[in-house]
Amino acid sequence: MSLDAITTILFDLDGTLLPLDHEAFAHGYFTLFREHCEHLGYDSKAASDGLMAGMMAMLKDADGSLTNKERFDRAFFQASGIESEHFNARFTPFYSEVFDQLATSSKQNPLSREVVEYLGGKGYDLVLATAPLFPFQATHARIGWAGLEPGMFKTITTYEHCHYTKPHLAYYRSLLASIGRSASECLMVGNDVGEDMVVSELGMETYLVTDCLINRNNWSIESLRRGSFADFHLFCKEHL
Repeated sequence: MSLDAITTILFDLDGTLLPLDHEAFAHGYFTLFREHCEHLGYDSKAASDGLMAGMMAMLKDADGSLTNKERFDRAFFQASGIESEHFNARFTPFYSEVFDQLATSSKQNPLSREVVEYLGGKGYDLVLATAPLFPFQATHARIGWAGLEPGMFKTITTYEHCHYTKPHLAYYRSLLASIGRSASECLMVGNDVGEDMVVSELGMETYLVTDCLINRNNWSIESLRRGSFADFHLFCKEHL
C-alpha cells in the first residue's frame, strides 16, 4: 500500500515517543499508589485490590456501553469497598504532586520532539494513541516527560472518553471514527507488536519502533516496517 494516502500519524507514547522501562514504571506506580492511599487514610491493601481489579476490567473486551473510567470505577468499588467518586476526588492531586517521581523510569529522546514538529509542520494530523488506562493528568504528565506538549496532538486517548483499550480492534475503530479517518489514511507508530501492529488487520500502515520493543508472543516481525526511533526519523524525512 502506498504512503501517499497518509494524512494522519498515530503515535504510541510509552516506549515509542517516550523511552520507558515499563517494569520500573509499573512497580513504582503501584508503590506510590499504596503509599498515597495510606497517606489519605485508606486501607492500602483494599485500595490496591481495587486498582488491580479496575485495570483488569479495562483490559477485558467490552461492549462499549461504558467508558474505561466507568468500568474502572465500578470494578474498583466492587473489589475495595471504597466509593469511587469520593476516592477519585481525594486522589486526583496525586497526579500533580507525586506522579512525576516516576519520570526516573523514562528518558527523553530529543528526536521525539523533532519528529513531531516535522510531521506537524508537513500538515499531518497527529494523534496520541496511547493505551487509555490512565486519567488525562497522568497522560499529560508523561507527554511532558517526553519533552512534548498535549497541544501538539489533535486527539489524545485517555480513560475518560475511551470505551475500549489496546489490543482490541474496537479501540482503533472507535478512534478512527472519532477523528473521521479511514485506516488507509493512517500510519501507526508503536513499539508493541501485539498492541500496536494489530492495526494492520484494519488495513493501516505501521512502523514498529524497536528501541523498547515489546513482543510478548514472540511473533515474527520480519515482514514489518521497523527500526529504531532514529531510523524512523530518517524514514519520515525520506517518505513523509
